[in-house]
Amino acid sequence: MTRPVSIKRRQILIDTLAGAAALSFLPIASATAPVGGKTLSGNDIALPTGDIHDFDFFVGNWNFVNRRLKKRWVGSDDWDVFPASLRCESRLGGVVNIDDGVFPTKGWSGMTVRVFNLKKRQWSLYWINSTTGELFPPVVGGFTGDHGEFFGDDTDDGRPIKVRFRWARLGPDKAHWEQAFSLDGKQWETNWTMEHTRSKS
Repeated sequence: MTRPVSIKRRQILIDTLAGAAALSFLPIASATAPVGGKTLSGNDIALPTGDIHDFDFFVGNWNFVNRRLKKRWVGSDDWDVFPASLRCESRLGGVVNIDDGVFPTKGWSGMTVRVFNLKKRQWSLYWINSTTGELFPPVVGGFTGDHGEFFGDDTDDGRPIKVRFRWARLGPDKAHWEQAFSLDGKQWETNWTMEHTRSKS
């Protein structure tokens, strides 16, 4: 996920946040197909739907352990393991969910902005990091029960790819997240996982 984001994608986020603000007056299992059967571009992956309360469980402070694959696309099993922490907040009556994370051993931080489309009943998850200030293309989806799936299009090392996020709620104080890339939307390589534990402090 190294491609600079287009102005069009930035505008999508701006328009979505503006729409959410107006509404209130100022971001592992098969999920159901969305209204209208919308699929990921050029593929038969049905984009899951969800509920505005999908990420309510994540509000608060968390510590987490990252495992990130050192080399992608080569069948490697060599992982970089490092700690992080974040704070998650709900905004605009639940339409927006934001977390702000710090990765102390890496020297950078990141933010996830999750926006719920009330009409489509889908979340769009956007990632921003402090290293580049880049807004990555969103993954879209939702939860079925305690399992969430989200899909999107991006590039990696100049190649077009499919991106999949999976979330698992593991009770009130634990959660699992993972990211996988695919060249064809069929075979996936998981390249980053996070094991979250709610902070008691």
